[in-house]
Amino acid sequence: MLYHQTKDPYYVKNFLGHKSLRNTEIYINIEHAIFDSSSDEFTVRVATKPEEIKSLLEVGFDYVCEKDGLVFLRKRK
Repeated sequence: MLYHQTKDPYYVKNFLGHKSLRNTEIYINIEHAIFDSSSDEFTVRVATKPEEIKSLLEVGFDYVCEKDGLVFLRKRK
């Protein structure tokens, strides 16, 4: 679950106390099987105010880019 949340194998490795990343890969493979993160469907939001950006980031949206004063964020469906 931690890998699913962070997508950081080295963080998970250190958190679990593994000496080798190979041990952690077992859990990463399980995460891929459970959540099948191969979907390319996203929910996209555009924000202009810092409060909007903050609230979207808090619910799991990721920053994509900024253009013409608009901040584009997305989250997997």
